[in-house]
Amino acid sequence: MIQFMWGALTAGCFMAGVLFLRFWTLSRDRLFLIFAVAFWIFAGHWLGFAIMRPYNDVSGHLYWVRFLVFALIIVGIVDKNRSPTASDPKSPPSG
Repeated sequence: MIQFMWGALTAGCFMAGVLFLRFWTLSRDRLFLIFAVAFWIFAGHWLGFAIMRPYNDVSGHLYWVRFLVFALIIVGIVDKNRSPTASDPKSPPSG
């Protein structure tokens, strides 16, 4: 049953990455590309759990992948907030 849940998480993260890739192709905003890559890495993380059975000794290494994903998401958000268009008061509103 737990492998089924890990498979569902893998598929969900992969589809979230596809969705963010679609947003990136429409807007060419780097944040969406970073989110797509992060969710694909996260999908690989869940796939690793499903294949390797986390109660083995190697499961501790898979948590570093999760750390990498969340660090990548934080980098994407910081990059988006530091872009010149986000803080430029002369730029027209994008809405």
